[in-house]
Amino acid sequence: MATSTPTRDAYAPPPRGSQQKKPVNARRQTWRSRLWRFDDKASPYAYIAPFFLVFGAFGLYPLIYTGWIALHRVEMTGLDQMEWVGWGNFDRILHDSEFWTAVSNTFLIGVMSTVPQLLVALGLAHLLNYKLRASTFWRTVILTPYATSVASAALVFALVFRADGGLLNWALQFGGLGDTNWVNGHWTSKIAISVIVIWRWTGYNTLIYLAAMQAVPTDLYEAASLDGASRWQQFRKVTIPSLRPTILFTIVISTIGSMQLFGEPLLLEGGTLGATGGNENQYETLSVYLYNYGWNLGHLGPAAAVAWAMLALLLIIAAANWLIGRFVRKSAV
Repeated sequence: MATSTPTRDAYAPPPRGSQQKKPVNARRQTWRSRLWRFDDKASPYAYIAPFFLVFGAFGLYPLIYTGWIALHRVEMTGLDQMEWVGWGNFDRILHDSEFWTAVSNTFLIGVMSTVPQLLVALGLAHLLNYKLRASTFWRTVILTPYATSVASAALVFALVFRADGGLLNWALQFGGLGDTNWVNGHWTSKIAISVIVIWRWTGYNTLIYLAAMQAVPTDLYEAASLDGASRWQQFRKVTIPSLRPTILFTIVISTIGSMQLFGEPLLLEGGTLGATGGNENQYETLSVYLYNYGWNLGHLGPAAAVAWAMLALLLIIAAANWLIGRFVRKSAV
């Protein structure tokens, strides 16, 4: 019986597994390529997602919810009972003379504490910028007040500024200058609070200025020295212009801190008078005013309106600082 042999052009099946190997590899390469592209696009969002989640939970949501409460009548004794009042709470605080007293006190204490604080910090940073023995020790000593709690500092200075038996009045009497009722005076109470703020935050700003000074190129100082400039002239002509962005930053941060001033005025006298900013509200800040409305009186609606008013004032101050900084940069060019 005759058998037929396949010709050259006849179909011959490929070896087992050869048809499957190439498509599997191709699919695998395609999957890896897609996964790599997805990882390249999604990874940055995954890295920054924790910040936005925390900010949304503890920053954005409380801000929006506070604005919602500011449009309602809410009492501390009935948090589940909210009555829509619209802009009534804002109208209530804007027509309250105590609110404007708190705004004035906050502004005055902020100026009285920020200006000397930054000037002293700039001078101390200039001294620490030179080679000193035990420089690390002096930097630690300067930063120590910042590490002290607000309560401890306020309570200690409350003893210093006491009208009867206070350390400062004892020194004044020893010098024959008489004594002063620091807490009950309109200006003396602001001076006392400003001293606490200056004592706590000068070291913090000193280290910020010191870090900025150490980033200034030494070539600028060498060139100024060769031109015959003294150290004071180098400080005015080289150091200060180089620190302008840092100075503006510390001004903004100090302004925000002065708007949030709470522990120092609350604990300066303590008790009921401390919670109301003195017997005549002579050192009541916006934070103390908010605390008094929300927790002492139990009116959460006006308290939330005060919080949003503070935010509006901060935005106005930030815009003013931005415009001033822009003008300074243009004038420098």
